[in-house]
Amino acid sequence: MAADPQTENTGAEALKRAFREHPAGVSLITAQTPEGPVGLTASSVASVGLDPATLSFSVTRATGSAGGILAADTYLVHLLDARHASIGATFAVSGSERFTAEQGWETLPTGEPHLPSTRVALRCRTLHSLGVGASVIVVAEVLDAVFGDTADPMVYLDRAFRTLAPVE
Repeated sequence: MAADPQTENTGAEALKRAFREHPAGVSLITAQTPEGPVGLTASSVASVGLDPATLSFSVTRATGSAGGILAADTYLVHLLDARHASIGATFAVSGSERFTAEQGWETLPTGEPHLPSTRVALRCRTLHSLGVGASVIVVAEVLDAVFGDTADPMVYLDRAFRTLAPVE
């Protein structure tokens, strides 16, 4: 049975189809909660402004890891690169094994779980949040950053992590 073109070109299906072929950077957002560390992979992180230094991201629901991050005073937004495809995939699946010794986690003096092998981890606090249906959009102030070694960038495109090649 063929797909209905009307359904594919409207609403949620149209949005999913459009963004499936639009590359996005990959981030890992982590926080410490009273129950322990939480984290999730996000492709919605974007720079908002410099005064104050702010970024934005969205989460699908305010429960589980997302709820822990939304409730935390501060959290880290790690900008992932090609070295981190495996950990990005792990944190994209609910119930997967996270924060293992093999993954190389440390804790910052401020308490947030930190993956030191990333290019940068931005320590943030929420300035504003807005519920939109089942999602929450967050505008966060960047308090400081922990920089590491750079590597090849990674994007999420058509349901897969990919690297970038120069345009010639």
